[in-house]
Amino acid sequence: MVESRHTEVRLSVLDTSPIVAGSTARQALRNSVDLARLTDGLGFHRYWVPEHHSMRGVASSAPAVLIDHLANATRRLRVGAGGVLLPNHAPIVVAEQFGTLEALHPGRIDLGLGRAPGGAQHAVEVVRSERERSAKTFAQQLDELLGYFTPAGDAQVTAVPAVGNVPPIWLLGSSPTSAAFAGERGLHYAFAHHLNPGAAAEATRAYRTAFQSSAQVTEPALLVSASVVAADSDERAEWLAGSTRLKVLSRIRGNRIRLPSPEEAAAYPYTEDDRAEIAKRSGSVLTGSPETVAKSLQALLDDTGADEIMVTTPIHHHTDRRRSYELVAGLADRLRPG
Repeated sequence: MVESRHTEVRLSVLDTSPIVAGSTARQALRNSVDLARLTDGLGFHRYWVPEHHSMRGVASSAPAVLIDHLANATRRLRVGAGGVLLPNHAPIVVAEQFGTLEALHPGRIDLGLGRAPGGAQHAVEVVRSERERSAKTFAQQLDELLGYFTPAGDAQVTAVPAVGNVPPIWLLGSSPTSAAFAGERGLHYAFAHHLNPGAAAEATRAYRTAFQSSAQVTEPALLVSASVVAADSDERAEWLAGSTRLKVLSRIRGNRIRLPSPEEAAAYPYTEDDRAEIAKRSGSVLTGSPETVAKSLQALLDDTGADEIMVTTPIHHHTDRRRSYELVAGLADRLRPG
């Protein structure tokens, strides 16, 4: 379960299997397979899919199923969950699923864990009731899960596929609190810069400060996920990023939409208030040409001390999304660990 620190920057992928405007869940999942194959060939290190429920624009609601398919479709990539939302599941089921995945794809599976609900309250309540989700603390649920991977000799209940098939376990978070918890437990930590960019430096510092060596991880091991829109020019990238900016604006205005096309975003009649709101909230998306994106990624590496960036790319057209990852892959030799 140990991944040692390395001297080169690793680039990885976070893919929500987005169902963009005018598309379907079937096409979104096919796009994920295509993107996984592309990034496998480009040299990306890992490919994670998250758990979401009842979100119109997200097809990755069953990570374990999708992970197996992506692992079968690729040769080298580590494939994992970014992440499984542990309170939504009985820990034994998670251990059985990911023990099975590790047994089928040895050395290529990651298990990322989160505690967020993964959807609106009414949807999450259907997945698992509040009473079941809160019957044990997250720490107790985590202990139970870890116990299934390394059970005591007299354990009455065993997650059979998990024994001897242990994937690296990551804790996901977007705050210094989650970072410190991961450090105290001696786990790998993945910080969501794309959700809370302002806390990145403080959270990664809190992780290192709190870190205690464990059987799983002997030294601090973290990655930072970032939203990136790369194109051949700054102007093209800004145009492509219009899609996610209109989506964010629509959510602020109380209208949840699927990711619109850049053509639709460019034609939208923005008011001055709209433009001010977009400017205030657009800092989490690193946008531009390869040169511009390289500077932004290096600044993020320097701020956090990270040596791995996990890239999520909110672009409407799949061909443009592929191109963005191709351009980011070309930056690997220009980036240095923080």
